[in-house]
Amino acid sequence: MAKTENGRQSVDTRSIRTISSSHIDDESSVGSDSEINGFASDRRTDKYGFIGGAQQYSEESAQDVPTEVLRQREVKWLDMLSHWDKWMMKRFDKVRIRCQKGIPPALRGRAWLYLSGGKVKREQNRGKFQELDSQPGDVKWLDVIEKDLHRQFPFHEMFVSRGGHGQQDLFRVLKAYTLYRPEEGYCQAQAPIAAVLLMHMPAEDAFWVLVQICEKYLPGYYSPGLEAIQLDGEILFALLRRVSSLAFRHLEKYKIDPILYMTEWFMCAFSRTLPWASVLRVWDMFLCDGVKIIFRVGLVLLRCMLGTREKLKACQGLYETMELLRAIDPRYMQEGFLVHEIVEVPVTARDVEREHHSQLKRWKKNRGELNFKPPPRMHGARLIMMAEPPRRQDLEQNPTIVLEVPQSTSQLRASKKKRSMKKSQATVEIPNPYPLTHNPSPPPSDPLAPPPVNTKMSDSFRQQQAPLTDLVPAKESFLQQSTQSLSSTEQDTYL
Repeated sequence: MAKTENGRQSVDTRSIRTISSSHIDDESSVGSDSEINGFASDRRTDKYGFIGGAQQYSEESAQDVPTEVLRQREVKWLDMLSHWDKWMMKRFDKVRIRCQKGIPPALRGRAWLYLSGGKVKREQNRGKFQELDSQPGDVKWLDVIEKDLHRQFPFHEMFVSRGGHGQQDLFRVLKAYTLYRPEEGYCQAQAPIAAVLLMHMPAEDAFWVLVQICEKYLPGYYSPGLEAIQLDGEILFALLRRVSSLAFRHLEKYKIDPILYMTEWFMCAFSRTLPWASVLRVWDMFLCDGVKIIFRVGLVLLRCMLGTREKLKACQGLYETMELLRAIDPRYMQEGFLVHEIVEVPVTARDVEREHHSQLKRWKKNRGELNFKPPPRMHGARLIMMAEPPRRQDLEQNPTIVLEVPQSTSQLRASKKKRSMKKSQATVEIPNPYPLTHNPSPPPSDPLAPPPVNTKMSDSFRQQQAPLTDLVPAKESFLQQSTQSLSSTEQDTYL
């Protein structure tokens, strides 16, 4: 039913804000609901969930992995996730290699959560997302967010319909971030980042990974003024001189500012530029090794498109060059080719930091101090973990689905037999190895008590001894539970 909120009628039949306030189950982000999303169940989607568009799966752009290899990689990743702190501290190079090979699709969401440090952040801030989700939010940001929802991957089954569960969760995550960081608010480039995360994990997990990307991987990218992205544009241009001097001289000749071609690349982490198979592989490496991967992707594309004299002849001018960079040849974005080139680019995190320092000095000399000083950038998952060491319980996996493996008949019989043996052993009474002459099995006395006298003791003396039996149950229960004979020291107490 239609509803008026903030002085205007809600979008379609239900307002995203109204739906988001109902605290939809976090698991609603995973998968699709054809009835909610408004397309028939026989509508075909690719293996990534796209029903069309430029990022839909194609054999030319993707590199399929054999099923047997995929199963082997899943087993390896499950082992790593079960001992995450040890792998990150002692065998991080192996983690990097496995990220370069590609994270198995079934474990990609969980791996991203661990790599980014979002898992630790979530555990250390339990209930925070629910608290933010329950708040109304700033109307100034809500209006902008609501207008942007339908622009995020409109050909993906999660976001194809206004008011669908994907748009609801996207609204919740972006609204929560504006409340979590009110000084930054909302930037349009955050929406595709959050949408990619929601395709792989529930809303709460997506929120914390978004926080880590904005604070640790790309700090300052989404702050007012966009000074950090301008600085990184200059860094990219300086690094290009080393990777492709031809492309560097061409861009310098026509005074093409890096901000004109790299803004969407970097701020959206190439999620709106590359074929989807390549996007996922880039993100696997990006969340493992940090922003240097984003620089490498940019350098590869610039070198491939502007790195030869033949190609430069076709773009004599700013307009022609920009048109060329907006229509990148699919060959250079193909998953296998791109990943190989990224790995081979000789740009390290130290190179990025060194260039950042020099560009920052130049910025201060020409423009003065930065208006927004972002926190220091963390280059990859290992540095994030070292900066914020997790507690052991922060890394424990909490499975949402627990399966009981059915036991065979022989296993059931064995387990029943074991239980019956334990039960019979628990009820066995151990007789006193040193009974009194006329008292067959009295309870053992306190080791500190005086030795027992003969059976012809007086009734009054027996009444005095009676309270000592109140102290016996502790030792008696111990003996009853034991399945072994008394030790020599315990025997000695009865002598």
